[in-house]
Amino acid sequence: EVLLVESGGGLVQAGGSLRLSCTTSGFNLDDYIIGWFRLAPWQEREGVSCISTGDGATSYGDSVKGRFAISSDVAENAVYLQMHSLKPEDTAVYYCAALKARRLTIIAETAFIGAYHYDFEGRGTQVTVSS
Repeated sequence: EVLLVESGGGLVQAGGSLRLSCTTSGFNLDDYIIGWFRLAPWQEREGVSCISTGDGATSYGDSVKGRFAISSDVAENAVYLQMHSLKPEDTAVYYCAALKARRLTIIAETAFIGAYHYDFEGRGTQVTVSS
């Protein structure tokens, strides 16, 4: 059974930081691009960040570049999202997701950050940033 379980969400003031964690099981992390997308009320889902665990390549959505950092721990089957300088517009449910691709090709990056397709996703964790 494939599982992606997020944790670390919560309520934080604008300018603050949070670290999201995602633990995975049931699939080989090396065969997937893994990362995060978010969904805010009345908005379309937005790709936040992704990482290729094989070579460490990363990608970020324009709205989070310079503020968020993604990392992974293959031994722990985990991926993390460190978020700094949070803004009220970062408020959303953050989902861990995986896309079948061994490397972060342009096609895979477009699919993930463009939020077009994910093969697996978790149930999400709420992040609320107060002004």
